[in-house]
Amino acid sequence: MNEKGIALTNLMETNVYAVKGRVLIVGACLPQVWPEAFARLAAQADQVYALCLESTHINMAVTKLSAVFGTGQLERLSFASVDRSPHCTQMHYIMHEIERTLPQHVPTESFVVSGGEIVPVPNGAIELSKTLAALAKLCAEE
Repeated sequence: MNEKGIALTNLMETNVYAVKGRVLIVGACLPQVWPEAFARLAAQADQVYALCLESTHINMAVTKLSAVFGTGQLERLSFASVDRSPHCTQMHYIMHEIERTLPQHVPTESFVVSGGEIVPVPNGAIELSKTLAALAKLCAEE
């Protein structure tokens, strides 16, 4: 439990069959950096897991979550991270990697917390963030 009384478990240390329902995966530092925003996001989930892509390679997280998808127990999967973290940014790429390889789909959503504000991140923004050439063109047009 964190200081707000919310159970927070390390995703990579959790059995895939234990992950079910409406799941929120947060950057491990989000509860400390933005505790109020974290509490608001966690209130909408059945289970909350921490994931630190500074210590866990994204491919390991993709493999873990692909196995979770295989159990068929997810109702919704949400990701939330702090804004401007290069490691946390990768978290939002996980669903795109899973969707390319697995036929199962559940509703997903992504958020970043910036200045304490919860900001929904649309799929188009996630895709664009992986395409530096397109971003370079947008910046050149400004």
